[in-house]
Amino acid sequence: MPKLVVGTFLTVDGVMQAPGGPDEDREGGFEHGGWSVNYWDDVMGQLIVESTLQGDVLLLGRKTYEIFAAHWPNVGGDDPIAAKLNSVPKYVASRTLEKVTWNNATLVEGDVAKAVAALKDQAGSEIQVHGSGDLIQTLIEHDLVDEYRLWFFPLVLGNGKRLFAAGAVPAALKLVDTKTSSTGVAIHTYERAGAIQYGSFEVDVQGKTEALWT
Repeated sequence: MPKLVVGTFLTVDGVMQAPGGPDEDREGGFEHGGWSVNYWDDVMGQLIVESTLQGDVLLLGRKTYEIFAAHWPNVGGDDPIAAKLNSVPKYVASRTLEKVTWNNATLVEGDVAKAVAALKDQAGSEIQVHGSGDLIQTLIEHDLVDEYRLWFFPLVLGNGKRLFAAGAVPAALKLVDTKTSSTGVAIHTYERAGAIQYGSFEVDVQGKTEALWT
């Protein structure tokens, strides 16, 4: 059974909106588009290639699909990311698109959560989600994400669409890998680790329950 992997660029305060350019996504009056561009180095470039090549299937929301479909088919076949993305099966979740034309792309119809759950029952090793903020909210809400590859850029924006918004299912995560770029980008990989285990720092002092910190 393949695992569903969400790969996302984030600010320290959790914003994922429009990392790649000023006009990528101005919804909500967002004016900080392109915030990730000046942090890239060779380490990050190599890691994004390695991560992309692990995917068997691409799952995208409408906005990210339209950005990718307008760009990657026009990139030369000697580019490893272009070769991979142009060839793999792609599933697009949209309430407005009537058709998709990118090679090996299929429009997801009906209940997205059920369609993705069915997709996870198929053969393969990894379904990758890039960008696709609205789609990710649905996947998180239905507890369909198995792994997060989170790239934390060292800046705070204060507003914008966030990865974990209202509706996120409480869940424990396990850190399985971490790397840092020369520009201070922290790249963490988390796997789902079941339910949250709750506890308390309170101690019994002479028959009274007191907190260790107040």
